[in-house]
This record gives sequence, structure tokens and C-alpha cells, in this order.
Amino acid sequence: MDIDINCQKEIVSISNLSVYRSGSQIIHDINVNISCGEFVGIVGPNGGGKSTLLLTILGILKPKTGEVKIYENLPLSKNVIGKVGWVPQTASNLPKNIKITVRELIQLGSISRKSYFQLTKKERKKVEKIIQIVGLEDVSQARISNLSGGQRQRAAIGKALASEADLILMDEPMVGVDRESRNSIMKLLDDLCHEENKTIVMISHDLASIKQTVHRMIYLEETIRFDGPTAEFPELSSLAALRGIEATHNELEEIGKDVVDISTGPVIIVPGKESEN
Repeated sequence: MDIDINCQKEIVSISNLSVYRSGSQIIHDINVNISCGEFVGIVGPNGGGKSTLLLTILGILKPKTGEVKIYENLPLSKNVIGKVGWVPQTASNLPKNIKITVRELIQLGSISRKSYFQLTKKERKKVEKIIQIVGLEDVSQARISNLSGGQRQRAAIGKALASEADLILMDEPMVGVDRESRNSIMKLLDDLCHEENKTIVMISHDLASIKQTVHRMIYLEETIRFDGPTAEFPELSSLAALRGIEATHNELEEIGKDVVDISTGPVIIVPGKESEN
């Protein structure tokens, strides 16, 4: 991965983190450092703590032990505001009575306190490019409330991409997005890391897709069981071993039970039946 020499600083630092929700421990012993320009994919089973980790980075959930630092500051501190973008899993569940259009929603991502709601020519051009990338050109003037769930999800992604946030956190952002748009969005995210030094952390259940795009993968199931380059992510059998899952059946024994070899005739498959010869 090619990262600008000025973009090798640490963005997120997590040390000895444990988080409880409703009195139960969800994640524990989390130690992660994420640097500028990285595209990190977090995978793991339902209930493994993926969303809990992102919500803690955002400062919405508080640690039981350990700490999270963003640019060496605590989440939600004044030095962090505006530097973190967020696309939640429920981004498409916008109020049905909202009267904002697709273009207006995405433009909100480009508005800063200094712009006073006036976009520059460069910002307007960026908004148009993002509308095209997320595949919403035909509905750019339509109200968000009139879109399908997948289209609203793409609009929410577009808003995050239009922001000037250095760190973008995404919780299952591709839910309801068609394959063609998904490929375009993933390519855009990768380009943002390489060309604009954005740092992206994405949760996904689509293991095949995320392995084709991200630079680094974290497997989280209560604690981190793998953290490394995508190319080194373990295959299914090794992953099962990491999770402490043992094979229920001995493959060779099962084959022996199911195959009866009769020398004078064809091979007969008799599930579970022992040879009588």
C-alpha cells in the first residue's frame, strides 16, 4: 500500500480496552493501532463486538477498562470534532417525512463551519462526482423519503464521502446496495485512502468482498483473534481453529462408513452402512 510519507502518523490508538453493555462484557483486551491511510476491515460473527468497538471509538459507549484515543485525544473532544465521519448500519432508515433531496443530503457532507453553507466550485464538483459514483444521478433531485432502502444507504455513504473527515467509520455500509454500485463504492474508498490519505474502518459480513478491497483485516470475536494484512487472513479451517471450533466428524471415518467396495461389481454408496463382505 502506497501511503504519503506525511501520512504515517497514528490516527486511532486503542489499549487494553474492555466494554460492557447491559451488565455483560462484550469485548475485552482490545489493543489496536490504526495509521493514516489504512483501509481496515473488521469481520466476525454476530454478537462478536464489532459494532460495540466502533461505537466506543466514536465515544458513544464508554470503556470499562482501557482507553481509546483519536489523534491522541479522547473521542468527542473538541480536537476530534469534524475529523470523524460515521455511516451506521441503519443509515438508510431516515425519517419518511424528511424533505431533503439526495443532492442536498450529500452536500451537507461538504459544508463546514467556515463555508457558511456556500459550496466552492471544487466542492460542488466533488458532490457531483460522488453522486455519480454511488449511482444516484437519476434520482439526485428526488427526496430521500421517496427512495428505496438501498438508494438511501448509498446517499448516506455519499454524505460521509463528501465530508472532510480524515477518519471514516462504516458499519455494514453495503447493505441493500447492488453489486455494481458496491464495486464502485469500494473502489472509491480505496482511492480515498491512497490518494487523499483518508483512514477507513469498515465492518462487513461479506468476507469475500472485503478481502478483495481492504488493506488489513481484523477478526473480532469478543477479543481480537487475527489482525494483519489481508493476504495473510486465515482460510476457513485455520479460522475455525482460531475460534476454538473443533471438527465434529472425522472425515476419513465418515468416508469409510459411506463407501462399500465390492470387488466383483461397481462401487456402491450406502450412507452409514457397513460392508457385509
